[in-house]
Amino acid sequence: MRTPVERLRDMLEAIARIERYASQGKRAFLQNELIQVWIIHHLQLIGEAAARLGQAFHAAYPQIPWAQIVAMRNILVHEYFGIDLEEVWATVERDLPLLKAQITAMLKELEAP
Repeated sequence: MRTPVERLRDMLEAIARIERYASQGKRAFLQNELIQVWIIHHLQLIGEAAARLGQAFHAAYPQIPWAQIVAMRNILVHEYFGIDLEEVWATVERDLPLLKAQITAMLKELEAP
């Protein structure tokens, strides 16, 4: 079973992988199905890791929108053919930078001696 620290690292790794292709911009994302699938897949991983952290962990870090992260994962997995690419891109641009900073701060706190 993965620890919360490992799951948070998984989330950071998924964000880094999204950033690798998001750096090509919105136009490339909207025009390239492989980039879309790559980014959506890694958003799913972020949501899965967030869900598996559990309610007690979520309660300890209420500044993170855990419910929205998990809900997005559920939409991406279960409503695949109804995915709004504009909303996915908005999430990448608007939400991931803050989430990355918040997770980085949590890891520093959790890993402190």
